Amino acid sequence: MATRLVSVVVDAADMRGQAEFWAALLDWPLTFADHEEVDVEPAAGDGCPLELVFVPVAEPKVAKNRLHLDLASATPEAQLAAVARAEELGARRIDIGQGAVPWVVMADPEDNEFCVLDPRPEYADTGALAAIVVDTTDVAASATFWQAASGWNLLRQTDGTAALRHPETRGPWLEFLPAAPKTVKNRLHLDVAPYPDDTLDAEAHRLLALGATETDIGQGNVPWKVLADPQGSEFCILSPR
Repeated sequence: MATRLVSVVVDAADMRGQAEFWAALLDWPLTFADHEEVDVEPAAGDGCPLELVFVPVAEPKVAKNRLHLDLASATPEAQLAAVARAEELGARRIDIGQGAVPWVVMADPEDNEFCVLDPRPEYADTGALAAIVVDTTDVAASATFWQAASGWNLLRQTDGTAALRHPETRGPWLEFLPAAPKTVKNRLHLDVAPYPDDTLDAEAHRLLALGATETDIGQGNVPWKVLADPQGSEFCILSPR
């Protein structure tokens, strides 16, 4: 039995606008749209095993996101070009207390934080998306849980950080950083899915046994399950695929 990480889901007041922003910024195609979601998938050859899914949520953003995206840069010039491109598309530079750092912290048109990273060897082969960064109160526990939930391997761990990567060593890193406790529903969350021979209920029971909890965010009667990881961050288990 196993689940695998399949998507990053983003709450959006204007899901089409947000999807178009991120599609243009990452140079990924917009592949699906209806009244419930808009999907952006990796470009051919990018190597990322995930898609971005934008869903309509009326409530405004009220706190710093506990999950954000980091963009890769191959050269200093490419980093500057990516920042300029983001600004042309409607993003802006922001200060979240980062101080003097070699990366650029920005907010997308709906104020979701993201970073344009300086060139680094560990992100040289990730494609456009370098990392999915998750705030947590317990880095080691989050890494252990998400290794089981995502199917990704723990490849890097220090006293204060941990990072997973897809078993084929492609696409972005899934990184965990220490932060204060969660206070509001996350506006970005992860979706996992069982393989075709497994069942949603069996995988839910497995992850509940590993410390997840059932949670109600007003989802109603839906064909997926909404859980929270041991640190309280919401995620969904989708139908087998």
